[in-house]
Amino acid sequence: MNGTSPLSIMVVEDGQSQREILRDFLRDQGHQVSEAENGEKALQELRQGYFELLLIDYKMPGMDGMELLKEVKRVNPEVDVIMMTAYGTVETAVRAMKTGAADYITKPIDLDELLILMDRISERRTLVRENRILREELGRKGVTAGDIVFKSESMDHVINLAGRVAPSRATVLIQGESGTGKELMARLIHTLSPRVEKPMTVVNCAALPETLLESELFGHEKGSFTGATARRLGRFEEADGGSLFLDEIGELPPSVQVKLLRFLQEREFQRVGGNRTLHSDVRIISATNQDLRKKTGEGGFREDLYYRLNVVEITIPPLRDRREDISPLIDFFLDRFSAENDKKLQGVLPEAKDLLLKYDYPGNVRELENIIERAVVIARGPFISPGDLPFTAPSLSRKENAGTRGAALKDSVETLEREMIAEAMEKTGNHQTRAANLLGISERMLRYKLKKYGLK
Repeated sequence: MNGTSPLSIMVVEDGQSQREILRDFLRDQGHQVSEAENGEKALQELRQGYFELLLIDYKMPGMDGMELLKEVKRVNPEVDVIMMTAYGTVETAVRAMKTGAADYITKPIDLDELLILMDRISERRTLVRENRILREELGRKGVTAGDIVFKSESMDHVINLAGRVAPSRATVLIQGESGTGKELMARLIHTLSPRVEKPMTVVNCAALPETLLESELFGHEKGSFTGATARRLGRFEEADGGSLFLDEIGELPPSVQVKLLRFLQEREFQRVGGNRTLHSDVRIISATNQDLRKKTGEGGFREDLYYRLNVVEITIPPLRDRREDISPLIDFFLDRFSAENDKKLQGVLPEAKDLLLKYDYPGNVRELENIIERAVVIARGPFISPGDLPFTAPSLSRKENAGTRGAALKDSVETLEREMIAEAMEKTGNHQTRAANLLGISERMLRYKLKKYGLK
């Protein structure tokens, strides 16, 4: 059995021998397979039974594959479709994808490639199912869906990982550029954890000098330093039973790194100026916008502490690499700031929307939030116009534009696909996991594509 979870599949192919080969092969892989020799029969079967995936031949007598695809999406839009075609033009593939196909494959069919496509579809269906359960759980705990706004597949994976790690005791390191929402992700993890009834305490490691940071985290005894007029409990004691979020962990001074490492190893600490050993049941979630692995190699961060903090790593991609999220974020912030400022804005003019969708967002989601708030405040009419925005032209560089196209990899022709994969590998230092996340595909699919295009 392939790594793909068993699927309920229908093979729609007018050629009997090809249909039977696919049917027998997929059954050998452990899938439940039905077959239909034309579009009309396929629709009849679809209305009467349950199917997760249809393999549809593009060229069939009567109702062709494209017509059938449209009808399938009308009957059940959640059914995935792989279009099979010997007429492998770019136009056919793009048209099929725009109509709703999950992917396409050319004849003669490479069965290994077919399994990889199915693996991807199965993984996505599992992700959607798990994230639906996750959202329901958030709703039960009073967290609205609007707290985290996303549409992209890359954020689907990030949210799914956060949901899976939340119930554990594992430390989590959240990485991402400034403004991507690292603290929001930490709050999501805390909310979904068994610690939700206890507080999540936040400490910005870059906001305090070394002496005050140590006292802030671990507390101090009276008289331990000038100004210490009374005993003070630190964040570790206050967060007992809950979660402690250490933002900008890369700025942690060496002396505090030692004490934090001891806590992670022994679950014990001492207040500044004290000699009594204390214990606290607190989960550590940390975040950084730095390359901690590189900083560790340069001696700026303890390697043993890095691995203690990085039991599970969650990387939030920058907004420019997940542009599908920009539009829903615009709508979310527009509704929020219109209500806060008691303004009844009806939307964003197309020219302004175009600028917003093309902008780089070096400040990520936080910058987009500020841009929309400003636009809502200064807008004269019922719509946000280009004049309400702090920029007049998009600033996409070639590499960033390539990253954007990479997010929609399946819409690209093979030559462009090869270029995008090579660029993603270069951008991530040949790190396959990160390159796959950047491209929005599975590692298995990436390995297949690397082999297919002769990339190393």
